Amino acid sequence: QVQLVESGGGLVQAGGSLRLSCAASGSIFSINAMGWYRQAPGKQRELVAVILLSSATNYAESVKGRFTISRDNARHTVYLQMSSLKPEDTAVYYCAAGPSASGIRYWGQGTQVTVSS
Repeated sequence: QVQLVESGGGLVQAGGSLRLSCAASGSIFSINAMGWYRQAPGKQRELVAVILLSSATNYAESVKGRFTISRDNARHTVYLQMSSLKPEDTAVYYCAAGPSASGIRYWGQGTQVTVSS
């Protein structure tokens, strides 16, 4: 099993920045992909960004150029730097991990990000 603990959510004005962190523990040898998903009220959970051990990344079109995902493999931690935030970025952000980008198995508890206009 893998445990994921997120931190860094909060309230920010439009145009502002936030940084999310997620630390993994447990059977981390099984993890290749780490990333972030989000779910807004009344909407389905969607991919925000994912990063592999190779440092290959994939971003949702809606966040390209504004969000940056990074990873510290020694600390088993993934980060999401969010800039130029928009009200439509408001959601619960979930850390995710698994053996591949399409094979997410583990989820964090979620952290609220609220962007005010």
